[in-house]
Amino acid sequence: MPWQRYACGAVCLALTTLMVACGDGGSINDVNPNAARTITPTDGPDSFLLFPNPQKQDDGTLQIATAAYATAYYEAIDPSSERDTLAKFKAKNGFGTAGGALGEVSVIVGDQRDLGYGRRMTGRQNADGSLAFVVENYLVGAYGPYSPLNVEAAIYPEAKWHVGTNGIEFSPGYDPSCAGALAPAPNPTNARVCATNFVKFYTFDPITGARLSMVNLDGRGYKAMPTVCSSCHGGRADPLTPAAGSPTGRALFAKLMNLKSKDDLGGNVGGVRGDLAAQLHAFEPASFDFSTIPAFTRAVQEANIKTINKMVLCSMPRTTGATGDDACRRPAIGNEYQGTAATHLKDMYGGAADTLANAATSAIDNYVGPGWGAAVPSNLYIDAQANSCRVCHLLRGSGNQSDIDFETYAKFDGYADRIRAHVLDRGNMPLAKLISDKYWATPGIYNTMATYLTSKGYSGTSRAPGRPVADPGPTRIVPPSSAGLAANTTPLSAAMSLYSTGYQWSIVSSPGGASISNASSSNATLNTNGDGTYTVRLITSRGTTLSAPVNVDIIVTTGAFDARSLRFADIKAILQTGGGGCTGCHTPSNGDAGVPPIWYTNYDRNADGASDLAGGTNVLDNQWFYRELRGRVNFTDWVASPLLRKPSGNHHGGGLVTGFNAALTPGAVGREDYDKILGWIMNGAPE
Repeated sequence: MPWQRYACGAVCLALTTLMVACGDGGSINDVNPNAARTITPTDGPDSFLLFPNPQKQDDGTLQIATAAYATAYYEAIDPSSERDTLAKFKAKNGFGTAGGALGEVSVIVGDQRDLGYGRRMTGRQNADGSLAFVVENYLVGAYGPYSPLNVEAAIYPEAKWHVGTNGIEFSPGYDPSCAGALAPAPNPTNARVCATNFVKFYTFDPITGARLSMVNLDGRGYKAMPTVCSSCHGGRADPLTPAAGSPTGRALFAKLMNLKSKDDLGGNVGGVRGDLAAQLHAFEPASFDFSTIPAFTRAVQEANIKTINKMVLCSMPRTTGATGDDACRRPAIGNEYQGTAATHLKDMYGGAADTLANAATSAIDNYVGPGWGAAVPSNLYIDAQANSCRVCHLLRGSGNQSDIDFETYAKFDGYADRIRAHVLDRGNMPLAKLISDKYWATPGIYNTMATYLTSKGYSGTSRAPGRPVADPGPTRIVPPSSAGLAANTTPLSAAMSLYSTGYQWSIVSSPGGASISNASSSNATLNTNGDGTYTVRLITSRGTTLSAPVNVDIIVTTGAFDARSLRFADIKAILQTGGGGCTGCHTPSNGDAGVPPIWYTNYDRNADGASDLAGGTNVLDNQWFYRELRGRVNFTDWVASPLLRKPSGNHHGGGLVTGFNAALTPGAVGREDYDKILGWIMNGAPE
């Protein structure tokens, strides 16, 4: 490898200087280059590297950040523990041996638009078309802005700054119903090898090489695999199954029904457990930092980067013909990811529709997607989208609904409300801490986005998140009396408010005689006096800083449904037989033509042979369905729940569904199903 042959020069001097500076020049505090790197976690995982819907549980924990989530994932993708150490991962994937047509190549770069590491990557294509990557990550000093020393540490390589090693595989999965051979023992789920490759993530201890379940990639607290990887690789974050009815007696990783990974000679349709719809990132040389050491400049490594990009291209499904570099790609099925990033990747090299093999080796640094034309606000793509959004969003979406990939300005613009919510209020976008810090430290980025958001009617668009944000919940309809509550009382909750420690409720207008109990509490009570619309105001605070006041209407109507009495059976009835008609699409009858990832029909969800097709009365199948459906609820942002937004016509392939017109006044005919599901969610979505 080139790093084994270079002459020790500038990098040795740079690292020696750094060690002296950190260790006070020869004192007992000198850095030991062979010592294990320690990382001090925060009090708990914050929102970076997590999904906007982190599957918040009843005890307040975020399921996708727990060790149980990682355990279920590794059991799904590696049931016989053939990759539970770095050495076994490398051996399983043939590193150091002859590979496929693209062989095995290595690069060393600094990832300025990701986590800030110096990365020492080796990628290989195997003869069977599977792919594998080993990535050593180096970080000099504490987490913070990117430092060029990180790439020098990767070149050296310097053990002191080696913080971990990632393994990524594009290979077949395992499932009991597949037609392939049994996976090696021990094999707790009796899994068989399936036919279709998909992306899998592993991470290993930098000292022992043992596989890790929890990692701290940005100094913001330990989070679980695969969440820290899949959140920016186009993956999903569905909840685990219940342990009851599981073949292992433990919770299992979710099975998504719009994926091809289980589609083999046996004709099985759907995904394998562990396939979370993740994709491989294209390598964009313009986003990397390169060393000035001759063997590691961009010019020297550009050819190997392009080879790795050809591997990445092979991993993406295609919707066009299979010629040139596209010959290694499989056809996409109806509602999976359609390979959007492949077009971007080929265009970035100025190649033809089916190839990267143009005369020029280097990529175009300031590539602008064809869907961003003259009508786009000035430099919005280059300054904001390319720097802060593109790398993650380009891998998202499905054949049925692809708006989230932001491939065009129209798609990006369709998410203006959520961009404002996540970037300005919640502060969990951009998703990586390094990129978020760069966003708010670079006026050319945040001012460009601010100009755009201001044009959409939003205020305070240049203010960084962290200020208190009041959220009294959505406008809603309630009855005068509710189960378990005193008559003429309605609970008020500020649980969705952000960065707030103080609360103050007040009445703006009412039919008369209304009051609020516990008005300085997050959970207050509105005391009403008959039917009518009660407008309530919430102001929150953090220290001496006050939020903007936010009003909400509570519509009291005799005869309105009682949300506190709603249970899963009521919601299931809405999905299956109500005005929504959701089972017209969320059903296995669509097959590869375009089935959504979650089925709302009755079927044998835990595959125990006890079919739930007749009447939907199987207890275990209902428990599993309930757990799946809770995954469509966002308990950190109620109105952002996909179970509400999707059928309301927000980026939903089926458009606006009957009964879900949220533009109508609560209680109006046409939004009755929306109101009931909203009430169920606000009451904790009980089973």
